[in-house]
Amino acid sequence: MLSNSLRFGSVALVALAIAGDPSSMPVEGSGPAELSGLRIAFGSKRDGNWEVYIVDANGGGPTRLTRSGSQDRFPIWSPDGSRIAYGSQVDNGWELWVMGSDGNAPVRLTRGIEAKSPRAWSPDGTRILFQSDREGNSEIYTIKADGSDLRRLTDNPANDENPTWSPDGRRIAFSSSRDGNGEIYVMDAEGGPPTRLTSNPAKDDTPAWSPDGSRIAFVSARHAHRALYLMGADGSAPVELSWVADADDHVPVWSPNGKWIAFQATRGENYDIETVDVARHARTRLTSGPEYDGEFSWSPDSDHLAFISTRDGSEGLYTMRPDGSGVRRVINGPALDPKWSPR
Repeated sequence: MLSNSLRFGSVALVALAIAGDPSSMPVEGSGPAELSGLRIAFGSKRDGNWEVYIVDANGGGPTRLTRSGSQDRFPIWSPDGSRIAYGSQVDNGWELWVMGSDGNAPVRLTRGIEAKSPRAWSPDGTRILFQSDREGNSEIYTIKADGSDLRRLTDNPANDENPTWSPDGRRIAFSSSRDGNGEIYVMDAEGGPPTRLTSNPAKDDTPAWSPDGSRIAFVSARHAHRALYLMGADGSAPVELSWVADADDHVPVWSPNGKWIAFQATRGENYDIETVDVARHARTRLTSGPEYDGEFSWSPDSDHLAFISTRDGSEGLYTMRPDGSGVRRVINGPALDPKWSPR
């Protein structure tokens, strides 16, 4: 589905812009002092094959972490920053792996899972949440970070997708068409009967918990175009946040301080990044060029976004401030899936 392709690779769209393998470029100047000590993990094929790399957010060259010979992408940091989970294309399918944040001791967690999907560490760093279509339709699973105790949490003929942990790790929100239409549900983190939070003829999907766990943002096409909505964590008081007549909105991601939600906006073939101020419902367009801008990630202090852009001719990794200012290229060449390290 579109939201998944936007969040976890935009493979088909971004691949159209790849013309060979542009050479690695050095960071252009030193970055802001507040980014000192922070790193960004990302996928790149600068060495001829998709691998996972990290780069200092405010300067320096990239460090390659994986060398498997398979395609390795979709890195996500553990909450304490000591490990990175990622996807590797093994045996004609994508499987879930974990390694140290220095690339050491990679461990394959799954076999036959097809775990090329949304993934997230539990807030306590003990489990990884993902969706898989190994049974013929998309279901939601968790597994311990050492590869033990695989649990299937949903079992329904409909697709259960876009799972996300609550900040306290006790619940999981997800989207499903199990009642005949795409709606948002929540269930206990151990599984069990889910509770339906939305009920609207339009498709509701891509839930995102607020940092304090009190609200859930989601996307819905209730007024012809897809827009961001906000409701209580119990489904109460849904309100529209971001609708405009010329754009479709996707992939809501809260800033860690809870002030903004960043999202992908599409206008025809143009992909841009926007934010909405949650308190004021004020929408700001951060990028507006004809090039692809997307695949964004918040810094842990909410002061920067990392994102991918083709503005310099290839998929470079950039940072900018939440108002769109201070755009800075961190690394040039093929890059996808950026994720900030925790503090």
